[in-house]
Amino acid sequence: MEFVPDIPRWRQVAEVIRRRIADGTYPPRTRVPSVVQITSEFGIATATAQKVLQAMRREGLTYTEPGLGSFVSKQPGEPARQNDA
Repeated sequence: MEFVPDIPRWRQVAEVIRRRIADGTYPPRTRVPSVVQITSEFGIATATAQKVLQAMRREGLTYTEPGLGSFVSKQPGEPARQNDA
């Protein structure tokens, strides 16, 4: 991926993940890439990949299951889970 110089890399990678969630590449309740997978795929630092996953959680697009990873949040209309946020 070629990065645009004036936009933080974590925002650009987060947008790619958002698009993948929206287009169904990562359906609800499936795992999204880990920090290690994101660093490898996009060639970014670990801290930058962590920012990507934090942004996804803040936006409510993903939730984290301790020890298991990050998953795509439920679809609208599904009952909420305790860890959805």
